[in-house]
Amino acid sequence: MSTRILPAVGDADAARSITTLLSQLPDAEPAGPLGDSTALLDTLARLAAESLDELPEVVLVHERIGPVPALELIREVALRFPAVGVVLVTADASPGLYSAAMDSGARGLVGLPLSYEELAQRVQAAAGWSVGVRRHLGAGAEVFTGPGGTVVTVSGAKGGVGATVAAVQLALAAQASGHTVALVDMDLQSGDIASFLDVQFRRSIVDLAAISDISPRVLADAVFSHGSGLALLLAPGEGERGEEVSDRSARQIVSALRSRYEIVVIDCGSQMNGANAAAIEMADVALLVTTPDVVAVRGAKRIVRMWDRLQIRKAEETTTLVNRYSRNTEIQPPLIQKITGTRIAGTAIPANFKELQGAVDAGRMHELDSKSVVKQALWALAGELGLVKVPAGAEGSGKYKNDRGSIGRSRRRGDSAGRGKTD
Repeated sequence: MSTRILPAVGDADAARSITTLLSQLPDAEPAGPLGDSTALLDTLARLAAESLDELPEVVLVHERIGPVPALELIREVALRFPAVGVVLVTADASPGLYSAAMDSGARGLVGLPLSYEELAQRVQAAAGWSVGVRRHLGAGAEVFTGPGGTVVTVSGAKGGVGATVAAVQLALAAQASGHTVALVDMDLQSGDIASFLDVQFRRSIVDLAAISDISPRVLADAVFSHGSGLALLLAPGEGERGEEVSDRSARQIVSALRSRYEIVVIDCGSQMNGANAAAIEMADVALLVTTPDVVAVRGAKRIVRMWDRLQIRKAEETTTLVNRYSRNTEIQPPLIQKITGTRIAGTAIPANFKELQGAVDAGRMHELDSKSVVKQALWALAGELGLVKVPAGAEGSGKYKNDRGSIGRSRRRGDSAGRGKTD
């Protein structure tokens, strides 16, 4: 049986060297090298969505891969694709790095400069391990080995544009349709999800920041089970503690949530830091909320450009939601699309804060009247983003049908246009 090998190498010279050696291995089917961590994760997710059997047995991760550091990338692959054997290629073969690589989920380490014998030995061992895992998983059809849950980040072009309301209602819509849903407050200094849902809970996302291996039990201890059915991971009560959540810990937290919940909605607020930048980079759907006014649209443009400069996310991979929309405003969705270079959600949220005010003041956003046009628009947006389960036989009904198709898994799908709004 041949061994499928997928190398992830950020350095062109190293890629040529690895490719040459891999082509000489017996019974090996090496794929073309991928140049960055995003391409690797997207490729594995696409293959896993088709079938477990489509995944390569071995993934080689070069030490100079980016933008996600090699050890963090190995941890992500091990969490999301447990049937893939990962081998680290590095010039540092010290016991310390070997231990760190094994802790991250690697199945072996190959030193640089490359040796044919060592590479063959490590690839063979990782492939054998992968085959054994797949044989075990094949005995239990209920074991989930796909790309993990869908992660949606919601960011504000500036403060007060309605990102938190949007995040809460998207999560509620997904939960009401039958999904398991986690709602995360990653507005670390000034998160308000607890206030919007009338929650008093001592634990927060900070409790997970220093934990290197987040087990299901550890995660469950940090999550609050809300009466609506949502699992809440809240921002710290003391805003200064938000600095304890690094980009590395944020990646681990998001990966752990993705492995336990079908939908993970993350409120990133309007201020960028390392933690929410990591979440936005990992997201399947990155939603940017703006209102149709000059200040907010300028803010949206500034954020999109910053994400692009920092290689967090490209403009075309971002979906902009127009909130507090009115046909009478001078700035309309097509203009916002042109200014930001992003896709515009087909659903816009109408301006009607009066119907929200009572629920906001009472901290009962989960009890917002179903007749609310704001709620109806946000739940329609959830359907547009692919966050709502479609009942059997209802695929063609107007209630669930979106004439532009789902924006879910936005790096592979999506479109634009605009009409509606919220706070």
